[in-house]
Amino acid sequence: MTLNLRSFAISGILIIVFLISAGCTQDKATTPVQVPAPTVPQVMEPVTPVAITVAPTVATKEGMVAFVKEAVTYARQNSKEKSLAEFSNKNGSFFRGVLYIYAYDINGTTIAHPVNPEKIGVNRLNEKDAEGNLFIQDLRQAAINGTGFATYYYINPVHNNTVEQKLGYAMSVDPTWWLGSGIYQGPADKPIALANGNISVASVATTYQGK
Repeated sequence: MTLNLRSFAISGILIIVFLISAGCTQDKATTPVQVPAPTVPQVMEPVTPVAITVAPTVATKEGMVAFVKEAVTYARQNSKEKSLAEFSNKNGSFFRGVLYIYAYDINGTTIAHPVNPEKIGVNRLNEKDAEGNLFIQDLRQAAINGTGFATYYYINPVHNNTVEQKLGYAMSVDPTWWLGSGIYQGPADKPIALANGNISVASVATTYQGK
């Protein structure tokens, strides 16, 4: 009788173990397999190159004319106060390499100058160039005519302060004031000493152009 009970107990234990094993297997079978989501490759946005404006180290006659006309258009589209402040700003949009804009009223008084701000408020109508020409009067007359050129002689600070021929271009904004710019065109025919009383180093710019 004892043997039968023992066999019955062992059989029961085996059945229980079998059922537990079957349950574990079923749980494993029914558990969904976690599939990792596919990796989406990142597409890099194309980088737009930044345009770098290089200030010109030389200027042409045509470039100077276009530059002055652009400044006159700006002056006519903005207030006089704002325009004069921009023209006198050495870091502004109208100082480009060897070109910059200066402004005078109709009487010959400087009202904007990015290189020689000490000249602002000074009447230069009777100021002479290195050969004694009243160059501000010549430029003013060109502006009174609407637009035009004037040639004069001025020292070039980037060429050891030698006197060189310079071409200026002036254009009227309205009957009360005008704008101009200039480019050097090479050595003067007859070099003139700075001690002649016509001009001095202090009266010109210490950068590209001193007009």
